[in-house]
Amino acid sequence: MNLGMDTSTVAQNVQLALAPVFFLTAVAGMIAVVAGRLARIVDRARVVELALENASKTTEVEKNLRELRYLHLRGRLSNASIGLLTLCGFLIGLTIIFLFLGQEWGLHGQRMAIFSFLAGVVSFIAALIGFLWETVLAMQLFNSNALEVERHIQREGCNGPQAGKSAQP
Repeated sequence: MNLGMDTSTVAQNVQLALAPVFFLTAVAGMIAVVAGRLARIVDRARVVELALENASKTTEVEKNLRELRYLHLRGRLSNASIGLLTLCGFLIGLTIIFLFLGQEWGLHGQRMAIFSFLAGVVSFIAALIGFLWETVLAMQLFNSNALEVERHIQREGCNGPQAGKSAQP
């Protein structure tokens, strides 16, 4: 294999490799976002586990267990997304290598570059789907907890210690 490429070929390969390099930047940003969400999920799970240990009512235990199940699923989705994003970065890195070496390998190198780029895009899309699913689960839990608090407030308002007493001026 002759690695002595002329300057115009190298310049052309650098131009071809720029788009995948920008894609790698987007992948790195997504990994940072998903890793941040995963860290918050783990922190919240620790808080809920402590609350579970100190829970005295059955309803508190059930609420904490339900939230832990949601957090566990969200954590698994985040882990899967990070794995897919890492795979995507690896495949895009291979694409850049194949683009540079494609001139030496001929058509075979170009086909490998196309395959690795498309596989990277598919991996990125799958990671985005996992990320979307995780955010939907987060909002479901948030809405569920908010509605539970609202029901509790309404119950306390109707049956609480102030029920039946006239308002003080």
